[in-house]
Amino acid sequence: MTTDSGLRAKARRHLGPHFTRKDVWQDAELPVFVRSEGCHLYDDQGRRFLDGLAGLFCVNIGHGRSDIVAAASKQMETLPYSTNWGAAHPPSIEAASLIAELAPGDLGVTFFVNSGSEAVETAIKFARQYHKSQGNPERTKIISRQMAYHGVTLGALSVTGLPKIRDPFLPLLPGVRHVPNTFGHTGDCGPAAELDCVRAIEQAILEEGPETVAAVFAEPVQNGRGALVPPDGYWRELRRICDRYGVLLVADEVICSFGRLGHWFGSGYFGVVPDMVTFAKGATSGYAPLGGMIAREQLVQELFDSPKGGTFTHGATWGGHPVSTAVAVANIKAMRDEDVLGNVRTLGPELRAGLEEIKNRHRVVKDVRGMGFFYAIELMADRETDRELSAEQSTEILRAVLPAAFKKTGVILRPDDRGATMIMVSPPLVADRAVLDELLAGIDVMVGDVQRSVSA
Repeated sequence: MTTDSGLRAKARRHLGPHFTRKDVWQDAELPVFVRSEGCHLYDDQGRRFLDGLAGLFCVNIGHGRSDIVAAASKQMETLPYSTNWGAAHPPSIEAASLIAELAPGDLGVTFFVNSGSEAVETAIKFARQYHKSQGNPERTKIISRQMAYHGVTLGALSVTGLPKIRDPFLPLLPGVRHVPNTFGHTGDCGPAAELDCVRAIEQAILEEGPETVAAVFAEPVQNGRGALVPPDGYWRELRRICDRYGVLLVADEVICSFGRLGHWFGSGYFGVVPDMVTFAKGATSGYAPLGGMIAREQLVQELFDSPKGGTFTHGATWGGHPVSTAVAVANIKAMRDEDVLGNVRTLGPELRAGLEEIKNRHRVVKDVRGMGFFYAIELMADRETDRELSAEQSTEILRAVLPAAFKKTGVILRPDDRGATMIMVSPPLVADRAVLDELLAGIDVMVGDVQRSVSA
């Protein structure tokens, strides 16, 4: 068996890291996880950690589910691979049918891909080809929101509104306009149509020329800038604006779908039927790679029936892979039959209450935002004196204080610097009160360490 030092040496030399600084990748204590069960991970030293981020917002059903493993194994034995190009197979058909049952309104056709970024790429391409098939080839522009993350492929990255991850790859896809997000607006803020964050979207469409705009992209609860829950009526206004100007509305639900907010789809919770929904992560609870774009049936029919359409000119070798879609079926059915979403709706308010108690105990907590099992804790130097963190304090917290606290508490969360200094919280959706108590106890220690670091 490879020794501990051997594993890390091989990782440093041969394994390309994702979104990881060199000093972290070269650290002698680089985490190497070897086993998981329920809501916990175990490293190669036998240490136990609470997975407070559900992997990357994805292990919704929890780790170590033998039923999901069995579904994958059975599919590998039966039909390990078959394409969805000019053919179909039972697991992709069943997965697409299940998703159609759960999605809002007439969102009934799923194009499977492999990741959230590819799902967004699919929506971009569908929007462009749909408009072209309907005789509007000039409709190519996209409106999205500042600080929003929509993926890393060049098209999805163009729609992303985070300068730090866009800048190394400029220039990107032309014709993307970023408008203000909903930061600072939540709950009842008055008529949604009068809010600046809503008026900015309509204004951008008018300035670009409605006849040139293909789609508006938005997450039901925006991840970038820290779990931004929209104000009342916001999504209904997005639907009204898009309908008025013939623009397609895309709900990016890579995080928000399959229970993260306590509902199958966040857009459905907020009372609208978008033209497309993108998903990934929770569809398989991370047990296999799978993403997808769900489109309204009428739009698909119109594209395929058009003389300028006939085919959605897009696809991927692994799109709708039999094993991945079999895993999705097993995962979705288990979540449905075990009322996992009900668990989130029941315990989500308790999780929020616990986070609010931590805020009240520590003056370094500026805000707690989110819903369901998806929260952000925004940090500052001192709430009582309204003192923000300096750049040096923020760097120290994100790169030293919080990583050390994760190790000390055995609770893994995500330090986040997208627009503020934050801790992202996203436990598996099967977490019970005991797990949430463990999570909250760990967060309390972390925040206490942050407070001591800025007070020193």
